[in-house]
Amino acid sequence: MTASVGEQLEVRDWNSAVKSQVYESIHRLSGWLEKNDYRGYDTFDGLNARFLRPLTFDNKFLLTVLQQGVRRFPINLRPLVGISKSHSAKGMGFLARGFMRLHETTGEKVWADKAELMLQWLIDHQSEGYSGASWGNHFDYQSRSFYLPEGVPTVVWTSLIGHAFLDAYEKYQNNKYLQVAISACEHIVRDLDTFPDGDGVCITYVPKLNSQVHNANTLGASLLARTHSHTQNESYRALAEKAIRYTAQHQRPDASWYYGEKANLHWVDNFHTAYVLDCFKYYGESTRDDCFDACMMRGYEYWKTTFFLPDGTPRYYNHKTLPVDIQCCSQAIDTLVFFQDRDPESLSLALKVAQWTINNMQDRSGYFYYRRYSAGLVNKTPTLHWGQATMLCALAGLYKSL
Repeated sequence: MTASVGEQLEVRDWNSAVKSQVYESIHRLSGWLEKNDYRGYDTFDGLNARFLRPLTFDNKFLLTVLQQGVRRFPINLRPLVGISKSHSAKGMGFLARGFMRLHETTGEKVWADKAELMLQWLIDHQSEGYSGASWGNHFDYQSRSFYLPEGVPTVVWTSLIGHAFLDAYEKYQNNKYLQVAISACEHIVRDLDTFPDGDGVCITYVPKLNSQVHNANTLGASLLARTHSHTQNESYRALAEKAIRYTAQHQRPDASWYYGEKANLHWVDNFHTAYVLDCFKYYGESTRDDCFDACMMRGYEYWKTTFFLPDGTPRYYNHKTLPVDIQCCSQAIDTLVFFQDRDPESLSLALKVAQWTINNMQDRSGYFYYRRYSAGLVNKTPTLHWGQATMLCALAGLYKSL
């Protein structure tokens, strides 16, 4: 049945109001970022606590207590323990992608200038001593299974930043941006070990360490595949296919993926699942290989039906909602927008998530809170890459699609 003129006008007015709300949110966030020189905190920067770090004596247990204590405490302890706001390589990558999306949508040169500033910062702040462009943390990190010193690159950061340079190459046709992406692929191929498993291989998380994690593995594959689409480098495509196959063959019966296959990595969460889905889609679109599409869409339907409440609230884990984490919000918006060509309902859900997030997680000053817990408790830490950069990128992508 054809909608009446009144209904069409009502829909148009609603879409216009939502688009204005999204842009107003972006404008406030951009203002906060500029005021703070694109610096913020990180969820895992606890070991930068210059007043408390010496008391750990570099003991693994005490390092973990300090890092997780700063991360999980419901208020921001960082100014009290000597942690300063910092730039973040991963944050700069997300900001570059967001600013490019805004420039493409609005045509305003100011967004292009901001994007180029972020990209140049990334070129100037690569990790040193590796076979290609790569980026790591600006802090030491203690995980459940390994210790990662500041500056050691991760395939997660390198791949996500590499995608920003591919965005820039496709938008500006400047070969220097493609060369950075190629260089990042050379780092993945030459510096990172791969571990055979069945018909696939898993790309390790960091150099010289057997750390097998699905989102890290597929992120590496996605950058290799997308760069292959511009270079026709067959070695990139071949490794990408094997890495995607590794994760595909570990899809669980309910269509989900564990974070990793080791026993201590058996959890299923929102944003890591979304990363995996994005990567499957990048792989298929870049190589025109559709043999993993059914696996991807099963995973997408599982993710979409599992991780959202009716009002758009993004759940953290597959078995519980809280805490509501800002990266679950941002990555949900981004992945839903990315899948709009596969799912006619995805954009409306992305709007729900965005509206809920703006109404419940954005501070009056413009930045987004880190987490919401039960009983109205909110951790208002202004994380940079985890919250501000990923939200700007996601909202810019949504705005572009409205």
